[in-house]
Amino acid sequence: MLSGRLTQTILRTLDWLARKTLPAKSVPSHVQTGKRGEEDAYFYLRRRGYVMVARNFRSPLRRGEIDLIGWQKDVLCFIEVKTRTTRDVKPAEAAVDRNKQQALSAVAQEYLRHLSFTCQWRFDVVTVYYGQSSQPLFELFQSAFPVA
Repeated sequence: MLSGRLTQTILRTLDWLARKTLPAKSVPSHVQTGKRGEEDAYFYLRRRGYVMVARNFRSPLRRGEIDLIGWQKDVLCFIEVKTRTTRDVKPAEAAVDRNKQQALSAVAQEYLRHLSFTCQWRFDVVTVYYGQSSQPLFELFQSAFPVA
């Protein structure tokens, strides 16, 4: 647990140094928020016992990407991270609609095709909210939608 927090602190420090020393890129704020949410979700899941094996997995044969892939005990989890700064419009998990589920399922099938063994697997969704507090709020939806 300590090594995870140390790694997270080191990464945040390096990100801060990069922002201070490298020329600024014009990246939209919602993209920056999404990247921050994925990183925070990664460490949140590690603290909950997930063993992470991949980040931002893409298949050359399918559209889309899977944000995080990790093991929780003996189940392989394909994890979609949704980050928001407010709950005013709709909950973040609502963005994982039928089209998104189908895209995630197709990319997950490509990942599974390359494994040399079979295993149990599922789709999880993690929502990350950045509000008034300095700490993000997380909600984990295990088995968020059926495996196709």
